[in-house]
Amino acid sequence: MPEANSRLIVALDVPTVQQASGIVESLADSVSFYKIGYQLAFVGGLDLARELKASGKSVFLDMKLLDIDNTIAKGVEGAVKLGVDMLTLHAYPKAMQAAVSAAKGSDLCLLGVTVLTSMDEQDLSAAGYHDDPATLVLKRARQAVHAGMGGIVCSAAEAETVREIVGPDMAVVTPGIRPAGSDAGDQKRVVTPADAIKAGASHLVVGRPIVASPDRKSAATQILEQIQSAL
Repeated sequence: MPEANSRLIVALDVPTVQQASGIVESLADSVSFYKIGYQLAFVGGLDLARELKASGKSVFLDMKLLDIDNTIAKGVEGAVKLGVDMLTLHAYPKAMQAAVSAAKGSDLCLLGVTVLTSMDEQDLSAAGYHDDPATLVLKRARQAVHAGMGGIVCSAAEAETVREIVGPDMAVVTPGIRPAGSDAGDQKRVVTPADAIKAGASHLVVGRPIVASPDRKSAATQILEQIQSAL
């Protein structure tokens, strides 16, 4: 399932590089794309990113950058040198513009994070936002298109409408993916793999349903089959 394989990103959200390496080893050739976020980056995950790239894997560096323009630009330049395939930043217009400028001429796909899938309308209100999640996601999707970003990160619940805004070429990366019947955990806006693909997602980020499974390879294969069935 080569097409499905390129769309599944397994989240290495574990506390040590040793555990992350064990997950990669257990999944073998069934998975070719991995996410490294804060938790792993702070304990050697960037070195693991280099190793994964050297072994032919793809890497999604989920750092959710947000800072002054110069700092954003320097961070993006570092990611380009690292050789990762995707990098996230919060979808604020100035931050996106600085990132796009810094990544110009490279193959790095910059992703604007719209609204975290762990947040609902009450959470946004508490943070001082007046928009509901869906409205804010669409607003930031339009801003990402205007900035020239490579894609956005959103809940699969908004993927269909987002796809209409960003067109066929931009990446739409959807976390909060849970196979039917699995525990939602701390995610509040979750969708099954097949439904996410049908809604227009280009890549699905899956963590615990695979990483915490007693048979990771089987769990990944089942999700890949669900993706393939929806293509």
